[in-house]
Amino acid sequence: MRTGTITRKTAETDIAVEVNLDGTGAYDISTGIGFLDHMVEQFSRHSLIDVKLKVAGDLHVDQHHTTEDSAIALGQAISQALGDKAGIGRYGAAYSPMDETLARVALDISGRPYLVWKAGFSQPRLGEMDTELFEHWFHSIAQAVGITLHIELLYGQNNHHIVEGIYKGFARAMRQAVERDPRKGGAVPSTKGQLGG
Repeated sequence: MRTGTITRKTAETDIAVEVNLDGTGAYDISTGIGFLDHMVEQFSRHSLIDVKLKVAGDLHVDQHHTTEDSAIALGQAISQALGDKAGIGRYGAAYSPMDETLARVALDISGRPYLVWKAGFSQPRLGEMDTELFEHWFHSIAQAVGITLHIELLYGQNNHHIVEGIYKGFARAMRQAVERDPRKGGAVPSTKGQLGG
């Protein structure tokens, strides 16, 4: 089983996260931000990556540190679970429809983090969460795992559908990328012999 465990404690957040890349999509999420919990639950369920994530953050200040640090810790746990990335699919892509909304996510667990974000929102908050923080969450997890990540909203109007479609698309693309390909055996999926750099 490919698992990762990270604890991360700063003056701003105290985080414990566990992941199992070969799971069933079981989750136990508590960040203190209801909408963020809902999105990480969607990520777990649709990627089939088991996620336990507990965050105590400085929400009396704002949601920025909790959002950023939870993504960093989750990404570090995924990176730990991936190890040398031998045998993984590496690439993943998904179109994600949700009612009137269609999002497209393509990614490469390349070891070279990069985010292209082509999505926007027509309202400043969803539930109690600032919508500007979603881009930051994806930037943080891409950096922590080492993902080249392209996210594009093709069309959509409902802000809830937009962000949920993006998270579900990310989950399905990650499922493809982290799964082992039996045809690759134990080979690292790169002509360099390693990923990154």
